Formats: sequence, C-alpha cells, structure tokens
Amino acid sequence: MTQEQLRCADGTVLKSTLWTPGGEGPWPCLLMRQPYGRAIASTVTYAHPSWYAQGGFAVLVQDVRGRGDSEGAFLGFQQEASDTSETLRWMRQQPWCNGKVGTYGFSYQGLSQLLYSSTEHLPDALAPAMCGLDERLHWASEGGCHWWALGLGWALQLAAQHCQREGDHQGWEEIRRSLEDGAFVRDGMALLERFDPTGMGLRWLKTDPRQPDDWVQHHTPQELWQRPMLLIGGWHDPHLMGVLDLWNRSSSAGGGTLLRIGAWSHLNWKGGVDQLQLDFFHHHLCGHEPATPLAGTQLMESGSGQWQVRSPRECSGQRWRLASGGRAALCLSDGQLLERATSSSDVVIVHDPWRAMGGRGGHLGLDAGPVDRSDLDARTDVACFTTARFDQATEVFGQPQLEIEAEADQPGFDLCLALSLCHMDGRVEQLSTGVARFLGPSAQRCQRRSVALQPLLINVEAGCALRLSIALAAWPQIAVNPGDGSQPRSGVSPSHRVITVSLKLPNAALSILPMVGAN
Repeated sequence: MTQEQLRCADGTVLKSTLWTPGGEGPWPCLLMRQPYGRAIASTVTYAHPSWYAQGGFAVLVQDVRGRGDSEGAFLGFQQEASDTSETLRWMRQQPWCNGKVGTYGFSYQGLSQLLYSSTEHLPDALAPAMCGLDERLHWASEGGCHWWALGLGWALQLAAQHCQREGDHQGWEEIRRSLEDGAFVRDGMALLERFDPTGMGLRWLKTDPRQPDDWVQHHTPQELWQRPMLLIGGWHDPHLMGVLDLWNRSSSAGGGTLLRIGAWSHLNWKGGVDQLQLDFFHHHLCGHEPATPLAGTQLMESGSGQWQVRSPRECSGQRWRLASGGRAALCLSDGQLLERATSSSDVVIVHDPWRAMGGRGGHLGLDAGPVDRSDLDARTDVACFTTARFDQATEVFGQPQLEIEAEADQPGFDLCLALSLCHMDGRVEQLSTGVARFLGPSAQRCQRRSVALQPLLINVEAGCALRLSIALAAWPQIAVNPGDGSQPRSGVSPSHRVITVSLKLPNAALSILPMVGAN
C-alpha cells in the first residue's frame, strides 16, 4: 500500500491510497473516488481494496476535492467531471498502470464515475451502483416529497466530516448527538444552516421538488454508454429508479450492460457483488473469460433470494380494483382488492398531525428493508385493501402504481402507500412503499391522483394475500404535510392542520407496470 497524489491543472492536490498485487507491474487498474475518507474505501458494501489487488488489479481510492486529505473546497457533484477526467488521464501515465482502467463504487462514488469533462480519458469498463443522474428524482425526492430523514441524515454526515476537517469538534459533537438521539429530523435544517450553509444537501432540501427546472440533471458523454457497464441496484434502495434509468440509457445505446438488482438496501448487500465485479473487470480489462457466463440482466426474487434472468421492461401485469363498504380505515376486512370492479362507498381518512402515521422500512427508511407493519395497519388513520388469499403461487413483478380520485378539506395532503404480504401466521410483511404530495387549491378538488411505489419481484405463496395500505403521513421518511399548501421543511408545529381526505373508489385501481417503459 502506498500514498499517491495528483496535482490538478488548477494546482489542487488530490490524495489517494494505492494497493497493488504482488510481483512486477504494470497492472490493470480500478479507481474509486469518494468523499468519506479513503481509508473506509466503501467497505460497508464492498470487499477491501486489498482483496481486489489479490485478484490482479492495482486499486486506487481517492479523496475527492475538499474531502479527506485532498485540498480544495468541496462543491458536491458539480466538481467531479473535471477531477474524474484528470484522475483517469494521470493514472494512465503512472508506471503501475498498464493503460486499462475500470471504475467502481456506489452512491456518491457511483455518480462520480459517470461525470467527465471530455471524452479523451473515459474508463474501459465501469460498475456504478445505487446512483442516478437526476438530483431531484434520483437523489433527493419522489412524488413531490423530499426524502426527509435520509436527506437530512446524509447532509449532516457530510457537515460533521467538514467540521472534523476544520477542527470544529464542538460542531461535530452537536451533529453527532442529534443523529444519535433522533432530534435531527426536527433540528437538522437549523444544524445545516449553521455548519454547512452552502452544502449540496441543504440546497436540495430548500428546493421545491415540484419544480424540475430548478434542479440539476447531470449529463454523461454519449460515448460512455458504449463502454461495458455493470449496474447494481437494490429493491430497498432509494436510488433504484436512477439505476434503472442508467440501464435504459445504456441498453438503448447498445452498450454491453449488465444489471443486478438484489433484495438489498443501500448499505446491506449481503456480500453479493464482489466476485461478480471481479469477474466483470477480469473479462473487460484482462480479456479473461469467466467460468460462468455473465448474464445481461439478473433480478433477485425477494422471498427465495434466487436470481432470475428478467428484463425491467417486463411485468406480471396484475390489476386490482379497490372496494370498500366505507369502513376500510376502521375494519381490516372491509377494504378489498378485487380483479373486477364492484360498487363501493367513499373512504374517509382523518390525519391528525399530533399523532402522525409513521413511516417504517421500505426504501426511504433509516431501517430500510422489509418490516412487519401489522400494528400500523391496525390504526384508524390508514385505509387497508386486501386481496383474497391466493389459491396458488403467484408472481408479482414490476412497479406498482395506484390511480385514485381523492380530495381534501385543506389545500395540501399526502398519500403514503405500502404494499404488503399478509402471511398465514398473521404477519404483515411490507414489501414496497410510495409517496405523493398534492399542494394548492387543486388538493381540495376531486381529481385523479397517481402514486408510484418501489418496484419489486416477489413470489406470493398459496395461502397468502396482498394488502395495499393508504395513509396520509410517513414520518420521518417524508416531512408531515402542514395542510396549508406549503412545502414542509421542519417537524410538526402548532400551525399544522388536521386534514380529512376522501378517497373515491369507483375507478380506483392498483396496477403492476413495467419498471422501465418500452423504447
């Protein structure tokens, strides 16, 4: 292991750590560029760089500008295009590099390998994981709602590391305490204003997710889509739609794209990608044929953990109609998901901000993944609609989407959905969630509302049922709607209103659609 440094054209020095195989070089190289301190090297999800070095690669992990030991000011994604290009150019000039370079990394490290200032020094193969190009839809919000707890938590992590870098131990301690005791979901915005007022995370939380023109959508060189690419996503990861967008762009451009979506959250991959990634780079950087051919697209069935060769453009195609005698928020047996429409009464839900419905698990939870929500469904501020028990095993594959007419008595309300598996033993296993926010005078008019849920692939066993739960809050996954037409940017306050929402069921339907549309 050696320490390396690159002096950029503007004089800024970027620091890196290099691991090399035994014996004589040069070697094919792997690059990861990250903002969390290079010693970590993303070992929360990947094998240590020394493991990849034992596999025959020189591995360079670099602190991005303004982070770790690298000089300069950290400006977020906007700085990475030029620095990534300079780093690749510099690597190919080093005596330990044979000219072949692959990139890997997830989250921030995923997007940093997609941004370049020129096409002169692109990677020969790349493996972006759990990331996307659109800051609004792939990094900060969905359905018009900020990712509240996730967005604050990540922004405060960067702010605390900035305090540490600047020697502000008191600031670091204050942020850390807020994260540990959960107060950050109420106090996080004020902490960011104090400790990282120009940070990317705070900018996202201040920008209206209903205004796409106010957000950055990154672009990558068209030539990059022709390079071999391994894309990695998770059913319980908030960036999954970003990964699917990358897959759609690459496959549409004719690139040699591999896609793996596991039953994983953002930080828990269960050791599922290292050997695949090593085989991928051996094949494309060294010309080695893998012992087992690398299938283009494989998706994990969540129940069994088995991989299936499937396309995101496919789906199982079910469509259920919502039905109720009007008491779906009071009686679990009243609300139904039916294959055929039937006459139904309206369902009324009352949201009390004093006891706002909690969000749990899913892709937006700090406790991401499948969870039991039987206690949540027992509340009277959530309407539940359940299928009959399946008489045979049935696959559900694609992106669930609810279409429903709804109106509120206030100029603002949220629809927070969960699709769950009702087991024979009474457990209610939440599989997928989705949120949508409606603000302004139109919230008080009866209009058709659409809410998309996180994609999934699950085999529902005979004797089980599916349940759709509709609530009006998912705190702290999204901020609680104040009901006055404004975008919430704090915890619940005395000005938050009670909101009553009427769900009109005659034309309401839950459909399973393709995760990615046809070209």
